[in-house]
Amino acid sequence: MRKVLFSFFVAATIISCGPSTKIVKSWSEPGASVSKENPNKVLAIALVKDETSRRVIEDQLVAQLAGQGVASYSLLTPDILKSGNDEAMNVKVTQGKFTHVLVMRLADVQKETTYTPGTTTGFYGGYRRYYGYGAGFYTTPGYYSTDKNYFVETMVYSVTPDKLLWSATTKTVNPSKLEKAVNDIGQVIIEKMKKDGFLK
Repeated sequence: MRKVLFSFFVAATIISCGPSTKIVKSWSEPGASVSKENPNKVLAIALVKDETSRRVIEDQLVAQLAGQGVASYSLLTPDILKSGNDEAMNVKVTQGKFTHVLVMRLADVQKETTYTPGTTTGFYGGYRRYYGYGAGFYTTPGYYSTDKNYFVETMVYSVTPDKLLWSATTKTVNPSKLEKAVNDIGQVIIEKMKKDGFLK
């Protein structure tokens, strides 16, 4: 698993990760870590309503997993995902001989409005000089701006046993492109995995 995630990290670091993506919270199974000695096969699942977005995200994840990942859309139909039929999914995971499952989903989208106060500049001397230089007194009005914050959950499970090993929630502010957002998320979660000691 370490080899898989290390490849994920290398690919992600090629893409610049701006300050718009950060870890909000994370959790790691105590004592859990990944090992490069074991061969791994990871099923990448993007739980999003739009099928096109699902394919874009999963293709990005598979590319970062450097040949050891498989996009779920090649195995799990939209009907299987929508129905929440865990038995049908388990059959696919078992038949595919997957060792791990990586799940990414959009947990929430929140709007955040902030106010930037205006500034006032000018001459503050005596009243006569102020009168003469009154034309130099300027005021820049304040303004409101609204950001869209996207909260994404990423979970890593082992297949045998079926157990959650690591999870994190990231916050991305005003993402411009889906592909870049996925790569940014990939970078920050791998850095956090290393910091937590999950990736050694």
